[in-house]
Amino acid sequence: MPRVSVVIPAYNAMVYLPKTVDSVLKQTFTDFEVLIINDGSSDHILEWATGLQDPRVKVISQENQGLPGARNTGIIHAQGEYIAFLDADDLWAPTKLEKQVHCLDNKLTVGLVYTWTVLIDGQDNPTGRIFASHPEGNVWQQLMETNEMCNGSSSMVRRCCFDTVGLFDRSLKSAEDLDMWLRLSARYPFAVVKEPLTFYRQHSNSMSKNRERMIGSLRIVIEKTFQSVPLDLLHLRNRAYASLNVGLAWIAIDEGDYQKSMYFCQQAMLHHPQIRYSQKFIRLSLAILLIRCFGPYGYDAIRSLTRFLRWQILNFAR
Repeated sequence: MPRVSVVIPAYNAMVYLPKTVDSVLKQTFTDFEVLIINDGSSDHILEWATGLQDPRVKVISQENQGLPGARNTGIIHAQGEYIAFLDADDLWAPTKLEKQVHCLDNKLTVGLVYTWTVLIDGQDNPTGRIFASHPEGNVWQQLMETNEMCNGSSSMVRRCCFDTVGLFDRSLKSAEDLDMWLRLSARYPFAVVKEPLTFYRQHSNSMSKNRERMIGSLRIVIEKTFQSVPLDLLHLRNRAYASLNVGLAWIAIDEGDYQKSMYFCQQAMLHHPQIRYSQKFIRLSLAILLIRCFGPYGYDAIRSLTRFLRWQILNFAR
């Protein structure tokens, strides 16, 4: 039996899938299987798969069930002790599996380990944005308030944890990974490998670009989560909505609409006034101020420079 099962949902993903699979096959840790879930694709994935020589790679075809359904199929067929999820357009650094396996082997109570994430463009170039989160242990509250600790391609989970919390929610059209991580974090400690080992691709076809669907799903996840929490945690619901509005404000900035961003800032403070003192809100307020002073193009130039410097500092620290 392999130690790790790598689950890759694929729906018409041949633009990036070969690179994604190659990043898995180049891992320094080699005791794994790769389960590519062909989720009703109409491209040439099956013809491409027949040319793969590595016996660790398997393709499982099914009628289209969406991303949660494809991940569930992978979990059901997985033989590994640990399951690592990887979206079909993302990449891994060569040591990702090795360091995550080492973490779970040495921290027996941990249910999930995630890594830092670098955002890349369609040509594999870093955009300068890095999600370098630090929370570990009991992370439910931090995850509920920020949703920045792990994404669909950075997480490795003990297979047995799904026997406890169940599979991904197929009714969700987006944010199904957040829903799963919340359910896991309510039962198990999390750990983090503080290195940028996951490369999350941003392009025009990214699911995260469908903002309206994403926002609706996030609201469903928030309401679903707070249906079953203890009474003394219900006050966190407003913080979750405040954090959601901060995220919407950043989206508005990316779209060049700082007036809309200011509106979402106000909504965030209405839900949780104390958020104005948080680091993420101060950064957001500074971004809006820079746009008002220097315009969108001036702000973009400043942001590009700061992201470049942050990337250089992080590389130097490694």
